[in-house]
Amino acid sequence: MLTPGYATPEGTDRYRRRFQAKLPGHFREFQGLWLSSIGIGTYLGDPTAAFDSLYREAVADALESGINVIDTAVNYRHQRSERAIGEALGEAISAGKVQRNEILIATKGSFLNFDGAEPADASEYFQRTLIDAGLFRPEEVVAGCHVMTPKYLENQIEVSRRNLGVETLDLYYLHNPETQLSHVARQEFERRMRAAFAALEKAASEVKIRRYGTATWNGYRVKPDSPEALSLPDLLRLAQEVGGEAHHFQAIQLPYNLAMPEAVSVPTQRVNGKAVPVLQVAREQDILVFASASLLQQRLTEGLPAETHTWFPGLETDSQRAIQFVRSTPGIAAALVGMSRRAHVAENLRTAQTPPLSLQQFRDIFRK
Repeated sequence: MLTPGYATPEGTDRYRRRFQAKLPGHFREFQGLWLSSIGIGTYLGDPTAAFDSLYREAVADALESGINVIDTAVNYRHQRSERAIGEALGEAISAGKVQRNEILIATKGSFLNFDGAEPADASEYFQRTLIDAGLFRPEEVVAGCHVMTPKYLENQIEVSRRNLGVETLDLYYLHNPETQLSHVARQEFERRMRAAFAALEKAASEVKIRRYGTATWNGYRVKPDSPEALSLPDLLRLAQEVGGEAHHFQAIQLPYNLAMPEAVSVPTQRVNGKAVPVLQVAREQDILVFASASLLQQRLTEGLPAETHTWFPGLETDSQRAIQFVRSTPGIAAALVGMSRRAHVAENLRTAQTPPLSLQQFRDIFRK
């Protein structure tokens, strides 16, 4: 049985109030929801029972300690990350430790994925379970791994709902849609995006998802003339064409950290003939922005230049300093950090015991 409900203003505010004294400035309001400035990510780790157990423990600790943003994807660890989250969330709800409407759950679909483990013959598996089921045609797959057909997305939403144990996904991303741009022309790409958006609008109308968006790696960071460049204004236009003024394209995700600051520092988007950073477009359009790779897959956890220590007063480790940079950036809803162990949750949340940088302190970083 799937747990009903979804994140609401009332629920997330209730959650915020339990932690506001201990974690000052940790919760911020976006689109009416009070979201923790640090979210738990579930990408890294082997697809094993041992890592499943570690993730269940980490997610449980996160929910009990002040993190109400959970990020995953159906292909992470062959669906096992979603399932570990679902088990931890279900147990926390059953025990009365959290309520469903207090937690924002985001997941992603578009990549081909296995069911728990890699099969002996991947081609036969995909032929039997996906192509023979009519979810897409072979020619609709790009790079041997990426599909955005409406039927496939509908299937993947159902898979994620079952894995996570919830009736409604708060946020559903098309996962790295720029992957398509290396294989199809822009006109065909827009046709595919329009069809995908139509499927997601249908899912929203059925309350299987609450909002959707795009989770990218290069798309919003590269310059407009790059083959992989995504235009947020153009994607919003397509969403409006499909869903009208009340469309549900309401979020983006992209890498952002001390080593990859393009979201705020590089004008990758064109608006009315002017080049601006993607965060400016998102702010003007009331789009949620989640920062992935806040620690750049652990590469920013140690070895930061000594001068950076003065930028982030009150913090003890380079991990905390890197997270503080991301969560202090105006317009970033949450810094997503992979946490596969309880110790990670404890250390990362110590960052939130120190208020985010002031706007002036943040601006000063870019002047140094």
